[in-house]
Amino acid sequence: MKVRAAVLRNPGAVAPYSNSRPLSIETVELDPPGRGEIMIRIRAAGLCHSDLSVIDGSRPRIMPMVMGHEGAGEVVECGPDVVGLRPGDLVVLSFVPSCGHCGPCASGRPALCEPGAGSNTAGTLLTGSRRWHLNDGSSANHHLGVSAFAEMAVVSARSAIKVDSSLRPEIAALFGCAVLTGVGAAVNTAQIRPGESAAVFGLGGVGLAAVLGAKAAGANPLIAVDVLQSKLDAALELGATSAINARDHDVVAAIRDMTGGGVHHAIETVGSEAVLAQAYSVTCRGGTTVTAGLPHPHRMFSVPAVSLVAEERTVKGSYMGSAVPSRDIPRYIDLYRAGLLPVDRLLTHRLRLDDINEAFDRLSKGAAIRQIVEFD
Repeated sequence: MKVRAAVLRNPGAVAPYSNSRPLSIETVELDPPGRGEIMIRIRAAGLCHSDLSVIDGSRPRIMPMVMGHEGAGEVVECGPDVVGLRPGDLVVLSFVPSCGHCGPCASGRPALCEPGAGSNTAGTLLTGSRRWHLNDGSSANHHLGVSAFAEMAVVSARSAIKVDSSLRPEIAALFGCAVLTGVGAAVNTAQIRPGESAAVFGLGGVGLAAVLGAKAAGANPLIAVDVLQSKLDAALELGATSAINARDHDVVAAIRDMTGGGVHHAIETVGSEAVLAQAYSVTCRGGTTVTAGLPHPHRMFSVPAVSLVAEERTVKGSYMGSAVPSRDIPRYIDLYRAGLLPVDRLLTHRLRLDDINEAFDRLSKGAAIRQIVEFD
């Protein structure tokens, strides 16, 4: 099948991307689904900083690659041995396919699925297969088993979570990464309890979703930190009790002063080891620092080792919000419909596939929260 898709061949292009155009919109060949796989008509796909990290080269991936990892779409065909899905179903796509059998999956931590991580690194589906072919006949790689920047995609059925078909696709897509990661960082990884204090560093889609999750969990005070006033204003509108512009203030001193010694939970979503160090510095004795950002693999983070013992401090990584997608995505959708997670307010721009390079310029400048590519 011939479909249009956004293909990345050479990471590290120089912004503005409207000029360098790292993503080329090409007509590529998509194979039918194999065993345990489904074909999806992509209805909506979100632009995430993790995509930008691949485009700018700070998150190395195998090339060439059909990009996009946050999406929702309609099942159009099921391969052999697919259970629980059928054509016409609306699904949200998870960017870690879970095998269901490895050690992490068996212990309830599918975000750490070992075969899923291996296939994502290799640019394949969970079976080890590639279903994309470029015009010269060569294979292209899958981005995190999803490749949502395309009219159609073949994914592992283990990457798809069925949701109510009445949910608008552009909202459904947000639950695949921004909401799953941000809300999950607050409620699954940090495990914020009512009345505990929290600070969120970085207010992109994931960071603002963490603000929503922290608010829903009952965090108070809830402090938002960023360098852009527009993002700080958005955080206040979404429930943060105060906001600090890191360009204008000593963030560590300000938060420790506001809270009488530090917050119970600090969540870092920037992907910067320097910001992570700030987040650690603002937690109180016995506090927890959660990092959901993805810095370059060579970056290192250090803390005063004695504080881990003498102050019983904790540092926790949060990948995909420590989520169980089949459990958490439906729960978060229910909270959205109940008015407790207004994730629709994260959506700031809608665009067509042909405008995707310009949209990544907006993302790189911090001029957007969540942008959605919409397909007919």
